[in-house]
Parts: sequence; structure tokens; C-alpha cells
Amino acid sequence: MNGNIAIDVRGMTKRFGEHTVVNGIDLQMRSGEVCGFLGPNGSGKTTFIRMLCGLLAADAGEGTCLGFDVIRESEAIKRHIGYMTQRFSFYEDLSIVENLDFVARMYDVNNRRQAVQDSIERLGLAARQKQLAGELSGGWKQRLALAACLIHNPRLLLLDEPTAGVDPKARRDFWEQIHELAGQGLTFLITTHYMDEAERCDRLAYLSYGNLLTHGTAAEVIAGAGLTTWSVSGSELAELALQLRGIPGVNQAVAFGARLHVSGTSQHLLEQAIAPFRTEQHTWQQVNPGLEDVFIHLMGTSQDNYTL
Repeated sequence: MNGNIAIDVRGMTKRFGEHTVVNGIDLQMRSGEVCGFLGPNGSGKTTFIRMLCGLLAADAGEGTCLGFDVIRESEAIKRHIGYMTQRFSFYEDLSIVENLDFVARMYDVNNRRQAVQDSIERLGLAARQKQLAGELSGGWKQRLALAACLIHNPRLLLLDEPTAGVDPKARRDFWEQIHELAGQGLTFLITTHYMDEAERCDRLAYLSYGNLLTHGTAAEVIAGAGLTTWSVSGSELAELALQLRGIPGVNQAVAFGARLHVSGTSQHLLEQAIAPFRTEQHTWQQVNPGLEDVFIHLMGTSQDNYTL
């Protein structure tokens, strides 16, 4: 086992009845990396995370997490990871310090009171430590949840949409904390729907309907999609998008703010398709595709795995 590898799994599969929600996923992560796990709702991201941390048993697959066998040593894995769920899961009628003390007791942390204070100081919670959790804003609840994840000094943090419903400043502050902790050697696997957050990750993995469609750095993911993209400005862009969709060579025509992004996987076919529409009414400019262009494309090409 390479000590620089935090996660190395192959063929991870989970089924519920005849419905396969995670389908033969391979994933490798280095220690100290921040990996963004992306995909639409219902794509299997949360299920995969729960399999990694031993909360769900895999139906198939093999590999290691932090050097422990993901199938046979799930209890050992749990002691070395922190898991932050989508929903706030602490006692709202307890204060910050009381919640953290409870979590420390659950993990049987040595020198518990000092560990709680260290976690409070690390996340900047000292001034609010007596405040009830139910009175906290979304950003402060997020800090409490992260502090709880760190109370037992884990080596890997699995964060499931940690910034959902949090204001932009709190999201920025949160990511600064993530990179500071990663610089100290912590490894992160983070699910997110935000493209600006995806761009902050060292590596990305895109899951759709249980299948891993692409992985790598942001630049590798964009290059691998092979998209040609045109940015269009002008009037009546919504009508233009309707006219373009369905024409051979146009894979997508999607609004991006006050502009329209028109993309295709064949540059030649795309240029043929848009040629009749390049009038004085609109300004066309070829641009480098971004992550959002790529992920919209991937969503459009993936097939729903749900069967009645």
C-alpha cells in the first residue's frame, strides 16, 4: 500500500432490489487532496460516501480506505474519518460546546475537554461557544458541523453538500478552512453542485445515475469532454436556443447569464449547424468551454438507471 494513497477502490457497487445506485465505481485519491464529487441529485454520490465510511455494506467491489479494507475493516475506517451529512444533525437545544462535548464522548476522545476547546479555537467558535445550536445561522451551523468532524483528529473528511443553503461569504470562508486543513495533510471528498467550488478542488469525479462518467483535474475533465463552445449575445436568445436545439451538431444551447452557450462534440458539424444563425442580430464568439458546459453535457448524455 502506497502511504500517499488515501482511497483506492475498484468496482464499488450498491443495489437496492433491482435498482443499481452505484455501478462499479473505481476511485483513487492521494492524501492531502481535495476531491470534488459531482453529479445530479439521485446520482449515487451519498450512497458511495456511506459505503466508503462503513455505513452501508457494498454488494461488490474491493479496495482500501486509509489503508483499511473497505469490505472487512469498516469499523476501523470509521475511527479515522469525519462525515458531515447534508442536513444539520446536532442538538439544537444544546450549545456549541455541549454539542462538541457530546461528540467527543461518542468517540471516546482522550483529554476530551481540551480536544473540544482546541476544535472550538480552530474553527473560530470561541465567542459563540455558549450559544444554542438552534440559534445559529447556516454558516455558523456549518462551522459547528466541521468542528465536530475534526474532534477525533480524522485523516479523511467526507463532506456531503456541506455548503447547501449557505450564503456566499460563508461558503468562501468554509473553503479557505478546507484548503488550510488540506495543507496540514487532511484528505477531503466533497459533494457539491456549485461549479465555483468544483474549480477549487484538486481533482473531480462526476457521477450520474450510478456511473462514473469522468474524473481528473478540472483541465483534464474539460479537455476530455471534447466540446466546442460558442458564446452568443444579442436579443431574443431564448427563441434562438429553441431553434438550435435538436439540430444535428448542436448538443446543447443553454443560457449563461445574459448570454447563450452553444456547444457540440464535433466542431465541423457545430459550425455547419450555426452558420444560418450567424446574423447581425447576434454576436457569436468561440470560447473555451467551462466546467458547467461539460457537466450539462454529461447530464444530457447519461441515462436514468431507475426502473419501476
